[in-house]
Amino acid sequence: PEGKALSDDDILEELPVGTTATMFLQDLGPQLGWTMVFLAESIGPLFICLLFYYRLPYIYNHEFDYTRSPHVVVRLACICYMLHYIKRLMETIFVHRFSHGTLPLQTIMLHCLYYWGFAAWQAYYINHPLYTTPTYGNLQIYSALAAFLLACHDGHFHSSTSSHVSFVLAGSRPTEIPYPTKNPFTWLFFFVSCPNYTYEVGSWISFTVMTQCTPVAVFTCIGFIQMTIWARGKHKTYVKEFKDYPELRSAIIPLFL
Repeated sequence: PEGKALSDDDILEELPVGTTATMFLQDLGPQLGWTMVFLAESIGPLFICLLFYYRLPYIYNHEFDYTRSPHVVVRLACICYMLHYIKRLMETIFVHRFSHGTLPLQTIMLHCLYYWGFAAWQAYYINHPLYTTPTYGNLQIYSALAAFLLACHDGHFHSSTSSHVSFVLAGSRPTEIPYPTKNPFTWLFFFVSCPNYTYEVGSWISFTVMTQCTPVAVFTCIGFIQMTIWARGKHKTYVKEFKDYPELRSAIIPLFL
């Protein structure tokens, strides 16, 4: 009961036990698959963003009910936010191949609280009647918008071209080494093991610059830390499973991290 749980790949005949052994089973409670987890995380922010964008009652002062911000950057921010999570939903349904792992229902609720809570925090300030536009005006807005769209575009091509490779989650094993193709949007595979995280971080940094909003910056920082942990874990798994894994590759930041 106090020992380490057996792996799904362990073979009973090869375990260091005698002719008899006592097996302890643990009830993990209600579980949901990773596909459902990603869908639940992504659907919430879409509706939350629209609630604040159209300024439904009881969010701001009543004089602003059912009004919209006059700033172009606010409209662009809403479009980018919707685009990001719609793309994530489409990739979850049609592109990614997840492992057979599951998550406890309680953990899924915490995931949703994190994504939905941050979505509300960001949307509240971006759509606030007193929102201040970026310091450098259109130059800052449109240059950051271009970087955001480029990161989303690259991330989409990465997901599409690597869809034949199993989506590596914590504790699962990759089936093969992902390599770049002739498509230049996949060339980041030359330098990092997890281009999807690199593009994800790039898109949120761009979104932070475009909106110049503190809650977005906090979300980006926390997301970068978490994605770095995931990327390093996946990178170690690749190195462990494949002896010929490219030595030049880092986890998430080329030649650095």
